[in-house]
Amino acid sequence: MLASTIYRPLSFEAVIARKSSSFILKVSSKAFIRNIQMGTNQNSILQGCNSNSRGALVVLEGLDRCGKTTQSSRLVQYLEGLGHSAELWRFPDRTTSVGQMISSYLSNKSQLDDHTIHLLFSANRWEKRSLMETKLKSGTTLIVDRYSYSGVAFSSAKGLGIEWCKAPEVGLLAPDLVLYLNISPEKASERGGYGCERYEQLEFQSKVAQYYQVLHDSSWKVIDACQPMEDIEKQLQEMVLECVKKCHNGEPLSQLWLS
Repeated sequence: MLASTIYRPLSFEAVIARKSSSFILKVSSKAFIRNIQMGTNQNSILQGCNSNSRGALVVLEGLDRCGKTTQSSRLVQYLEGLGHSAELWRFPDRTTSVGQMISSYLSNKSQLDDHTIHLLFSANRWEKRSLMETKLKSGTTLIVDRYSYSGVAFSSAKGLGIEWCKAPEVGLLAPDLVLYLNISPEKASERGGYGCERYEQLEFQSKVAQYYQVLHDSSWKVIDACQPMEDIEKQLQEMVLECVKKCHNGEPLSQLWLS
């Protein structure tokens, strides 16, 4: 015969302890679920709730000494300050083997045929294309100081056919936004450091400016580069931020000069 169970009422302290444990368990469970939900929501925000979310390809163009380098650096700082992943790129990239040949030419340490140097500039961009696409698709915005437009404008100014100049660039990634800092060759020549490199000659820069005008398309925004630096900076920030948001929402990448 089984022994009968003897019922002993819980003490007041035991009842309180049991209820407290139950309450803590419920609260902890809710907090755990809430943290998971918050984490999921946070990830959705960072990813733009869109699997096609990506970084923007923003290019700054213009004559020598128009202020591109300064504004490019400030744009990267601005975007990083807002929590965006951003990098500053420059073409030519003088760190590569091709880039070192270009650097030697630009500093007047070597001589190359005009067709040869144009193809080297193009090759310098092609050797970075794969990394550029990877960076953009990972969500990093690239602020690029000079791109294919410079290559075509400068080589065309030397007398090469514009279509011939564009041909090696076809298929590179097309910029989402081109910011053209507009300045007259005369004004640019008054700025510090002018004349240090091969192409910094007033007559030649005037020809380059003419070919830049031919290359304008719907991705271009023209900014008066003679304004105070802070005014230029503010305008660029507004344009770039709008572009970054657009790409964050899934604007597809496209290729340069395919149509």
